[in-house]
Amino acid sequence: MLPRGKRGTSGRKSKEVVYAAVRHNRRRIFVSDGTKAQQYTGTRRVIVHLHPDELRHRMVEAQLRQRGIQDERVLAAMARVPRDEFVGEPYRTQAYDDNPLPIGEGQTISQPYIVALMLQLLALAPEHRVLEVGTGSGYQAVLLAELARQVYTIERHAALAHCAQETLRRLGYTNVTVEIGDGSAGLSSYAPFDRIIVAAAAPEIPRALFDQLQEGGRLIVPVGPPDAQRLQLVMKDQGSPVLAEQIGCRFVPLVGEQGYRE
Repeated sequence: MLPRGKRGTSGRKSKEVVYAAVRHNRRRIFVSDGTKAQQYTGTRRVIVHLHPDELRHRMVEAQLRQRGIQDERVLAAMARVPRDEFVGEPYRTQAYDDNPLPIGEGQTISQPYIVALMLQLLALAPEHRVLEVGTGSGYQAVLLAELARQVYTIERHAALAHCAQETLRRLGYTNVTVEIGDGSAGLSSYAPFDRIIVAAAAPEIPRALFDQLQEGGRLIVPVGPPDAQRLQLVMKDQGSPVLAEQIGCRFVPLVGEQGYRE
């Protein structure tokens, strides 16, 4: 169910994403590429047309559930949201692979498993107000919109922010507010937040973000040098940070006043 909005495909026809499987065979064979028969000797190239719904289902089962993601709300949201809508045309056929993909401005859309893991660690509830630092193409913001009441997301690259806004509008999401600015400083005008998620690596936990966290809230942020970080889950207990979990990861750097210098 989509809170405060709707999901849609803006009236366009359903797309098909094409995957190719190659098998070796010494015999002379005929295969179809979907339009005509072709003849090969020695190698068989099989073109399989899979609908994005099927690809998302396979992604959820093979890349997420089998690797320990157990939050059914997160799994259901990732089975609904079309990741292929948030990458450029050259990468559409890779949209459901478990890899990060470039989205422009030197940024990436995170691999599905890492996104699911971060969402699971946040323990989101339908009534939560969430701050996302690093809008990117808007994929994670849409997942948050499926799981929480209101999402505020900030992106320092204006081009990415505008593109994400257009995608959100086209898909019918109305419970996401996109801002342009220094994400390391948060969005104090909308604080406090029940949950904060940071999609870029900081040298240390940004104080401004922790200060904007509601008492009892959760903040998840990659912390460490640019080449390798630890994904840290921080809880706010009586005004003090409590580190709950650390997991190895690698993200693009968080650039800003309380992040890395550009």
